[in-house]
Amino acid sequence: MFIPSRLLIAAAAMSLLAGCATNNPYQDQSGQTGMSRTAKYGGLGALAGAAVGAMIPGDHHGRNALIGAAVAGTAAAGYGYYADKQEAQLRQQMAGTGVEVQRQGDNITLVMPGNITFATDSADISSDFYAPLNNLATSFKQYDQNSIEIVGYTDSTGSRDHNILLSQRRAQSVANYLLSQGVNGARVTTRGAGPDQPVASNATEAGRAQNRRVEVNLRPLPGAQVSQPTTQPTTQPLTPR
Repeated sequence: MFIPSRLLIAAAAMSLLAGCATNNPYQDQSGQTGMSRTAKYGGLGALAGAAVGAMIPGDHHGRNALIGAAVAGTAAAGYGYYADKQEAQLRQQMAGTGVEVQRQGDNITLVMPGNITFATDSADISSDFYAPLNNLATSFKQYDQNSIEIVGYTDSTGSRDHNILLSQRRAQSVANYLLSQGVNGARVTTRGAGPDQPVASNATEAGRAQNRRVEVNLRPLPGAQVSQPTTQPTTQPLTPR
């Protein structure tokens, strides 16, 4: 069925402008501001919605196209905008801590290097790392529509079995602390990857230091309701022992 091109253009423009009109806190790693995911997803959703709306039987194809664009554009932009806001908060909270915030699509990854998280061959959280973890717990309670996978990694020094166990204990230590601060345990999983998936060469000390890390992967929960972040009561951080 023919859809007037001017309606498709108008629908896309409406959704893109709506996305751009919101404050887009997302910036890529180089610091250059890109198109917000709200605008991008909203624009694509609007085009699809316009096509579906125009196919509804009746004499109001143009009106139906615009309605379909508005509904689909809003739905498509929802999690992108939600993730934009969460990412911006995490970047602000983790600034200067040594924790790297990465973004790929709707997934956010926090990379915690071993030199700030745990002592050598230990699963006891370093005292300086409690403050960043407290901030993470606050964010995870406010933004509660994604799963939290915590993965521990080691370098290749020592036996594989030892490293797998050590990396699992480290991931679990991070998880236990987050849970103690009120993060919903149903969202949290842990895994020890040991020396697998190195990010640098294990042939040098600098490379091994990069491989010793904990990563926290945030992914949207199925059927997540993302209209507004959840406001949580403030909890008193535990005192490190």
